[in-house]
Amino acid sequence: MSALDTLITGGEVLLPDGLHRVDLGLSDGKVAGVYAPGTAPDAAETIDAGGKTVLPGIVDIHFHVRAPAYPERGTVLSETRAAAAGGVTTLFEMPISKPCCSTPEELARRRDHFAENAVIDFALYAAPGDLTEASRDKMMDLGNIAWKIFTTPSPAGRADEFEGLAFPDEADQMRALQLLSDTGLPIVVHAESAALLAHYEEKAKALDPADAMTHGASRPAICESVAVAKLLAMNITAQAKLHIAHVTSAETVEVLRAFAGTSDFTAETCPQYLFATEEDVAKAGIYAKVNPPIRTKADQDALWQAIEDGVINYVTTDHAPFAKAEKQAAEGDFPGAPPGVPGIEFILPAMLDAVSQGRLSLKRAHDLICANGARRYGLYPHKGALLPGSAADVTIIDLAAQTTFSPETMHTHAREVAHLFYGRCLQGRVVQTILAGTTVFQDGSVTGTQGGGRFVTPGLGK
Repeated sequence: MSALDTLITGGEVLLPDGLHRVDLGLSDGKVAGVYAPGTAPDAAETIDAGGKTVLPGIVDIHFHVRAPAYPERGTVLSETRAAAAGGVTTLFEMPISKPCCSTPEELARRRDHFAENAVIDFALYAAPGDLTEASRDKMMDLGNIAWKIFTTPSPAGRADEFEGLAFPDEADQMRALQLLSDTGLPIVVHAESAALLAHYEEKAKALDPADAMTHGASRPAICESVAVAKLLAMNITAQAKLHIAHVTSAETVEVLRAFAGTSDFTAETCPQYLFATEEDVAKAGIYAKVNPPIRTKADQDALWQAIEDGVINYVTTDHAPFAKAEKQAAEGDFPGAPPGVPGIEFILPAMLDAVSQGRLSLKRAHDLICANGARRYGLYPHKGALLPGSAADVTIIDLAAQTTFSPETMHTHAREVAHLFYGRCLQGRVVQTILAGTTVFQDGSVTGTQGGGRFVTPGLGK
């Protein structure tokens, strides 16, 4: 009987201190050992990674599929298959659903639904709901990975999807921060000022709804930066484990710099803000509408500088699929178009492309999209590392190959509305994705099984 289930040989393996030419042994769903070439025990299976690079499987901490609602937009099965194709082995699903994941009952229902359908591992955010300790504690007992709130009101006609999630009133935001601060779990905030949004949306009614610039005019950077500044000021008192979602602007970067050291807060941005500008939105039309909006080249440059300076240490997908019919119905109407792009297959190739251009090192790129998130959410080194005892979650990449994006090459159900990414050719390609020692994607084909993913709860890294 072989000592190892699988041995990955011949590749450069990304360990916590950088790349090493070592062999990686996997057994019983975990990393069994890291070996000098030629010194590993016998294995039942050998994977030749010669010429390839071996990474810990990617952990995406900001993902939306909204299931079991809206299957026409994508399902847990379709979108976790897409995640596997993108080298992602663990995703954190946000609480927007129908109804909102803001009660213990809905959290349990979504957990069970994901467990039956997910191809990769998953964790679930919860919204704080009625802001009571009883509800909070029941959801923690069920294993939510973290909390999420919006500082914006519920979108028109979607009150049930945002019940207990949207807190436009600052007093309620403060209540939420204080209620959740002693849970030890991160509180992720979609931060835009409700009052300023109302002001600028009213002004934008005089603009051409078909013009991509109208969306940016209705949600300018000041809406984001003011909301973030207020949250960080509140957190000096609340002292919660705060995380600012999808930062888009130079203004907000300056706010983050100004509040450095005042409390335990972190911030993320997304590939759509790092690799696209409002000019790309104008070309792609309503298919590239996201909230907050994709902004200018100057904002994009500021985000890259913030990454270089360590002001922003997380890059997430904010994957948000919509049905083709929904997007098509909003042609020529940016204010009325559904906001979101399906980015789960884009994030790793995009960051590899940035590595190829010398923007950042491979280790830094991986930290941004994986290891830092695993650390922040208490999963490291079970997730986000390839060390003895870590989960055998592995992504094998080819830095010499390229990835092109089109409806024919993508796996997401929303591939027909991924216009923002069409035609892009990026340096770097996902070759194989391994979850708990089992291959779930290889050479363009998803091989993972429905229900093969596991529910991830806080504390696995302890």
